Amino acid sequence: MLTTLPAATPAWWRYWVPLPPLLGLPFGQIPPDFALWDVTHQRTVRLANWRGKQPVVLVFCRITAAIAYGAQTHDHLMAMDKAYAQFRNAGAEVLAISSQPQRQTQAVVEDLGLSLPLLSDPTGTVFQAYHTGQAWGAPLPAQFMLDAQGRLRYCHLFSLLHQAAAPETLLATLEQL
Repeated sequence: MLTTLPAATPAWWRYWVPLPPLLGLPFGQIPPDFALWDVTHQRTVRLANWRGKQPVVLVFCRITAAIAYGAQTHDHLMAMDKAYAQFRNAGAEVLAISSQPQRQTQAVVEDLGLSLPLLSDPTGTVFQAYHTGQAWGAPLPAQFMLDAQGRLRYCHLFSLLHQAAAPETLLATLEQL
């Protein structure tokens, strides 16, 4: 059983004990709602606001520290940002989620020049609710796709062979909704 440590604890200590990713959310059901700060657009984003309106792609990002990121180390996040207009044109919203505090997440947005919403989940509550797993001091990446009614239709969990679903895969899945 995972015990959540107080928010004052450095983030990597909360993720020190390795936990494998787990498909803990049933397909066809509405996954947990959340409200997180969108650092890119300076607003609070609530997942439930998209229910009944449009599909949503959730991109859980592994951003371990302000000194350890860059375009070359976050190629999936950069690829998702590059494809953001394609997702929007297909009628979907993309919400990327970082486990870093708002200030560090803001630095990522600025340094990488991101335009897609990057939400800050500094306590890791949403990562835990979606069972993304954790290792090496940070939550693991994962991608989820919800249909326009908010039901879970696709999930890609981290593995050593396939760390993340490519934007092309996610776009093709979106077309099938």
